[in-house]
Amino acid sequence: MQTLAESHAAAGPAGTTTPFGGIWVPLVTPFREGAVDHEGLKRLVRHLDHQGLAGLVVCGSTGEAAALDEAEQRAVLDTVMSVRGDLKVIVGVSGVTPGGVARRLRELAGLPLAGVLVPSPYYVKPSQAGLIDFFNTVADASPVPVVLYDIPGRTGVRIDTDTMLTLARHPRIQAVKDCAGDPDHTQAVIDDGRLQLLCGDDARIFTSLCQGAVGAIAASAHLHPAAFARLHRQLQAGDLLAARPAWRALWPLTRALFAEPNPGPVKAALALRLGLSNELRAPMTAASPGLTARLASLLEVLDAGERRA
Repeated sequence: MQTLAESHAAAGPAGTTTPFGGIWVPLVTPFREGAVDHEGLKRLVRHLDHQGLAGLVVCGSTGEAAALDEAEQRAVLDTVMSVRGDLKVIVGVSGVTPGGVARRLRELAGLPLAGVLVPSPYYVKPSQAGLIDFFNTVADASPVPVVLYDIPGRTGVRIDTDTMLTLARHPRIQAVKDCAGDPDHTQAVIDDGRLQLLCGDDARIFTSLCQGAVGAIAASAHLHPAAFARLHRQLQAGDLLAARPAWRALWPLTRALFAEPNPGPVKAALALRLGLSNELRAPMTAASPGLTARLASLLEVLDAGERRA
């Protein structure tokens, strides 16, 4: 039986045989007085560069994409692309009809994107056969690799294991952001080997990486991104002795960042850390004063730990 280190070594280092390997940050969208704060967005991207991250996810759920119109989403993407440095970029594209999503994907042709993150159609709750048709149609139109976004808590429908493995036959469907919350499903997709699995549930980053996930799309990694990137490297190398205490140090902040609806707590923490405006679009609301104070204390504890290390 292979050891953890041996199994990761066989797969190759993240970013080589696994193009989506590593820690990705699903960017918040900064606002100021109701409008997108593009200067704040640039400052955030520059802060995240050179931290060991794989890349950024733009206009995902953490980015409040549902509250942005198409022109705003494209402007956010253009801003990120202009200052991304060495970071790869995935952009979220969502919609209810396959034709509508396909149209938006065709408009991205020519951009140097690592991929597109596409969730199931929301609200309509299609059958599994409907999901297969939807994602195959979308993948046919996409100019870049497709990352399936399986988040039934937001869309109302889960991509079943058999459906996901059927979709893996499409050459452009190459990865999945896994928010299904089912360890058996996670392991089945990892064991199949055709889709690169990215953990999308911050609370399960450690577990999923140990199961064989190639990385994570983690809102928590807005804060102390280098520590999350280091944790990924440790687990890819099979160094559990280093990874366990590293995860224990990150866990209190990770848990607190989801104590209230995302991205409220993350934006509160970024206001403390980078001076970004602590502003969300309705119906989303800012983190409570009590949680904000707790986040400030947790950030101080992590800062102190990083200095000692």
